[in-house]
Amino acid sequence: MIAVIGRLESELERLFAQHPDHDLFEGLPGAGEALAPRLATAFGSDRDRYESPEDIQKFSGIAPVTEKSGKTKWVHWRMACPKFVRQTFHEFAAASCKKSLWARACYEQQRKRGADHHAAVRALAYKWIRILYRCWKDRTPYDEQVYLKSLQRHRSPLWLAVKSLSMQEAHG
Repeated sequence: MIAVIGRLESELERLFAQHPDHDLFEGLPGAGEALAPRLATAFGSDRDRYESPEDIQKFSGIAPVTEKSGKTKWVHWRMACPKFVRQTFHEFAAASCKKSLWARACYEQQRKRGADHHAAVRALAYKWIRILYRCWKDRTPYDEQVYLKSLQRHRSPLWLAVKSLSMQEAHG
């Protein structure tokens, strides 16, 4: 049984290496050999399938659902979604915190606002999907420096968190 699994894993690696979007997903911070093929599968190869990042956020279950009734409003996570796709984005977002300065800063920002670990990771996954969608749609590999410069140019509050985190790391 272990030999069969090994052969299947080798075949999956070979097939993913031939995938047209291999380099796009393989180069993501924290994706590695396990999550890169899963992310490629989540997006698929039909670039007309999703019209916006919101479509993927909703389909995957990463986007929260807001319901209202009278004066009451509540937010919960989407139950009707492919759980493995949601798990893929969640695991990728968590793994990216170890490899991406802005991702770690975003996660810590969410935690400081009172979000528990999973809510902070989902918020990060939500942000990642927006970035990955643009990379996927344009067939452009993700570039951390380009994104950091964009945060700085737009004077994003996340940029201030990144600067603070990088100063902490430099002094600690």
